[in-house]
Amino acid sequence: MFGYIIVNQSEMKFKEFDVYHSYYCGLCQVLKKKYGRAGQLSLSYDMTFLLMLLTGLYDPETETGECKCIAHPFEKHKTRTNVFTEYMADMNVLFTYYKCEDDWMDEKKLHKLLYGKILEGKVGKAKEQYLEKFRTISLLLHDMADREKSGKADIDTMAGLFGRVMSQIVVYKEDEWSQNLSRFGFFLGKFIYLMDAYEDVEEDIKKGTYNPLKKKYHNPDFEEECKTILMMMMSECCREFEQLPILENVEILRNILYSGVWCRYEIVHEKRRKKEQEKTSAKSS
Repeated sequence: MFGYIIVNQSEMKFKEFDVYHSYYCGLCQVLKKKYGRAGQLSLSYDMTFLLMLLTGLYDPETETGECKCIAHPFEKHKTRTNVFTEYMADMNVLFTYYKCEDDWMDEKKLHKLLYGKILEGKVGKAKEQYLEKFRTISLLLHDMADREKSGKADIDTMAGLFGRVMSQIVVYKEDEWSQNLSRFGFFLGKFIYLMDAYEDVEEDIKKGTYNPLKKKYHNPDFEEECKTILMMMMSECCREFEQLPILENVEILRNILYSGVWCRYEIVHEKRRKKEQEKTSAKSS
């Protein structure tokens, strides 16, 4: 479900991308250190964005370094790590662990079962440290799974549940910014869920698997309606973001929120548009 909160590299300065990539590499290294190779597999751009968001808001002491990795064994990459790198690594693995469990229960994906079992032996300390978050996220994901099985849950309900999951992840502590962060996470989570449903709707129709957009897919205004809803969610998300006193790397964060999040949408939308054009051309000929 992750992978939508990314940078638009074509509209970013080289220096800015290097900074962004250093946080990404730092998170990768912390995942490896705390959870091994299995932890590294859970690495996501979405969590990198949240790491930079919390770093910009709270301005913690950040260490810089260099590393090599399997993906780039012959060159060193800069890393940036701080207390939020540790936090996002824990949240990343805890969420991935529960998603594996739900995917196995829902679709009996064997690789998810095996991956979940590997992570299960590694998340003990994180469970204890964030027990209330863990319980809340667990209950919300189970509720989502139950509603998916019923096949009756509407798009707003399902997106709202995932929004509450993201809200739990984004709020690091209860303070003067927790309400803004909670609302920010809620709308960001709704956007992610809706984008995932939008991208997968054709495949889910073929497979007969749950997707809350399936009933709307053949409506003539499907594309317009989806874009309008997505824009509403991201508009609310950006409104909360702009109320946070973030100065460090704010242009990188804005690149992601105002441009990067639409990259996957444009790819999917254009692919469907061309597909419809080909169908129309075939019929007319």
